[in-house]
Amino acid sequence: MQYRRLGRSGLMVSELALGTMLFGETGSRGTDEATARAMVDAFIEAGGNHIDAANVYAGGRSEEIVGGAVKGRRDELVIASKLRWPMGEGINEVGLSRHHVMASVEASLRRLDTDRIDILYMHGWDPLTPLEETLRAFDDLVSGGKIRYIGVSNFKAWQVMKAQGIAERRGFLPLVAAQYQYSLVLRDIEHEFPDLLESEGLGLVPWGPLGGGFLSGKYTSADRTPRSEGRVAEADAGYEESWERRATERNWAIVAEVERIAAAQGASVPQVALAWLLKRPSVASVILGARTMEQFEDNLRAVALTLSDGEMQALNEVSAPETLYPYRIGSSGKR
Repeated sequence: MQYRRLGRSGLMVSELALGTMLFGETGSRGTDEATARAMVDAFIEAGGNHIDAANVYAGGRSEEIVGGAVKGRRDELVIASKLRWPMGEGINEVGLSRHHVMASVEASLRRLDTDRIDILYMHGWDPLTPLEETLRAFDDLVSGGKIRYIGVSNFKAWQVMKAQGIAERRGFLPLVAAQYQYSLVLRDIEHEFPDLLESEGLGLVPWGPLGGGFLSGKYTSADRTPRSEGRVAEADAGYEESWERRATERNWAIVAEVERIAAAQGASVPQVALAWLLKRPSVASVILGARTMEQFEDNLRAVALTLSDGEMQALNEVSAPETLYPYRIGSSGKR
């Protein structure tokens, strides 16, 4: 495992992060505690130091599992968490208000059984709370030693820029990390975010690197049959990871190219998809969201896979998103 600088901060994180969204979830899509602990052990053994959690995962149970699994090894790890979405039925148990931020952090610290969160993300935009209120609460938590770095997830580009502007004007700690869904089959953030991330010094931490399972190998270009289980199969029509959005001619062409490269490299489809992400600009750490130990071990081996310039070009071309107005203006460099 290699390590990368997180944005413009001095924090070093492993190139793969252990995602914990499925830890403690019940049913066929969840990862039971024993398997989750085995994943944590294997991840640390492989040199991984970056674990990504959120207060809302499994209603808080995921953080509890992480806290128990890292006991005795906490200081060698970078643990991230997030807040914004509902944690109860109360009117103030949701959002990015100072009230909810402070209460959520205290609850996460108890569940994680730790005295600080290394990276705390705003998990989504809150249209009701002034952004300055949220950032002041975050900065107070930094000053109090309860969080160390700040990140953002699922914000629009202008919202990220507004947050950075407030932080600079008020002398708050700036954002250093940005989590967005990003994969070969979903490259929408490239319209605006690469320039923003580079300009503002944010490290990109992609989630959903396998397109919600579409690039997991279970869907093949030769057999375009939908499956009965998994995120793609279970997502309602219109959702980002739904079958209707994933099963397009463009995406099947991407799968075919990934399959071709995987065969040539003696690798798996997920390994190729992850290796492509690891070579993309601004990427600091890619979040693995495996459900089973077998999937997790396969995904881990992506760090040993090196894609050639020709393979990267082929993947870039087959998956290239349409260049939209006004981004195409001046993209050639001509005046």
